Amino acid sequence: MYDFNYYKPGSLADAASALAGAEDGKIVAGGMTLIPTMKQRLAQPSDLIDLAAVGDLKGISSDGSSVTIGAMTTHAEVAGSSDVQLVIPALAAVAEGIGDPQVRNCGTIGGSVANNDPAADYPAACLALNATIVTNKGEYSADDFFTGMFDTALDEDEILTAVKFPKPDKAAYMKFPNPASRYAMVGVCVAQTGGAARVAVTGAGQDGVFRASEMEAALASNFAPEALDGISVSADDLNSDIHASAEYRAHLIGVMAKRAVAAA
Repeated sequence: MYDFNYYKPGSLADAASALAGAEDGKIVAGGMTLIPTMKQRLAQPSDLIDLAAVGDLKGISSDGSSVTIGAMTTHAEVAGSSDVQLVIPALAAVAEGIGDPQVRNCGTIGGSVANNDPAADYPAACLALNATIVTNKGEYSADDFFTGMFDTALDEDEILTAVKFPKPDKAAYMKFPNPASRYAMVGVCVAQTGGAARVAVTGAGQDGVFRASEMEAALASNFAPEALDGISVSADDLNSDIHASAEYRAHLIGVMAKRAVAAA
């Protein structure tokens, strides 16, 4: 690990100021990805700005039709929230399936969403549930926020502050996890609101999370597993690695999508 300056601001304004003044500053939300990357000397930020003491970024609120989750809320807190379980139980299930107990008690929703790991669970939930990503500078729809593998619409000096999830009529998430890391080799989140359906896939795409439009069209007409019969996702733009080939991931997308619809 290289040398760096460490800051632990007590307010969002102080955090934004520290980030703007840093030569190459990075935000620490949970540190589940950044710290191991720094230990391997794959990253060399000049400054780390730790958001752990910014109380305004923690907590969950609900008005019955939506759930707003502060960026520094841990996965375990999302999974155990009665508000989340009542309004969007699928989201609580997503959080419960992330990593292991240590990761769930240290990792945060803001860190996961901002990092946009191509195998992470929350980006799929955000896309399928049509979430709004809130920052200290404005708001983004999930469709506009995730722009590529490990890439988002966030500016270098912009801080993610919360994620707002509207209540769907039905939703569920199913993934085929790597048995060691629990990351999704393929994960599919489906949601139905009114006559519209949204299907988001993580763990498979070369550009990270993406929506399966053909599946969405089929489910809009008939939200049932059999509506997906005969629909396949091309393997051309999918990942192929030591864990699974692109063709196997394409097959898993269909399997996980049907399981998610059945669960929803």
